[in-house]
Amino acid sequence: MGPSMGDLTTLLIERPTPQIVIARLNRPDRLNAITFEMFEEFITLQEQVDDDPLARVLILTGSGRAFCAGLDLDLARDLPSMNPAELLVGQESWARSIAGFRHMDKPVIAAVNGAAAGAGMALALAADIRIAAPTGRFNAAFIRIGLTGGDVGTSWLLPRIVGFGRAMEILMTGRFIEAEEALRIGMVTEIVPADILLDRAIEIAEMICSNSPFGVRMTKQVVQTNVDAPSLDAAINLENRNQVLAFQTDDMREAFDAFREKREPRFTGR
Repeated sequence: MGPSMGDLTTLLIERPTPQIVIARLNRPDRLNAITFEMFEEFITLQEQVDDDPLARVLILTGSGRAFCAGLDLDLARDLPSMNPAELLVGQESWARSIAGFRHMDKPVIAAVNGAAAGAGMALALAADIRIAAPTGRFNAAFIRIGLTGGDVGTSWLLPRIVGFGRAMEILMTGRFIEAEEALRIGMVTEIVPADILLDRAIEIAEMICSNSPFGVRMTKQVVQTNVDAPSLDAAINLENRNQVLAFQTDDMREAFDAFREKREPRFTGR
């Protein structure tokens, strides 16, 4: 076991290896619905993982039978009584909390073990890689309670994952996307039996950890930036910069030597 994360009350943290952090949303009696405290703890988690020199990958999953049912509706009932200025402050904070997973330096894997609704779907979309159990399912629950289908990043993330037309249909209907459809449209990369879902997420994390920390960080950055690059040339310019930087790292030389010597590399993060 590696170093422990700080105290978090809505998330259960596990450390199967020093390099891999698993965060379970831990409100199974409420299908892991998000509270204001959980939004704050997402930000704490992001900071702790990014600041931990040993941590390389974060895995998100849910306790019990759901991934995340979205905002706890007991809280949502009180929101209409807030004035617009108060609501905007809250909305900006909640969106920043979810988007923070995409903005992390380190890769995030969502192991979707059940329903991912509303902000729970947004949470999964903010991950870099998504895998699902057969019980995994997604929907834009906000549209079903009188709000818009675009919330905490979904209107930006979903079209880039599944395409504009399909995203529009999903966000405007609020229908559930079952695991098989999610795989077919690219919302998840694979479906894994529920009893080995977390094992598979760890396996993917270990494959990521077999590459250099700098290379992985720059790969996450370049793909996220170049998805909106104005031209191929602009995208290549950023790739060129990153490759030149990577050539100067000790880890690149170590990876090259290890490949030639047919051994596992020993990365130092430098």
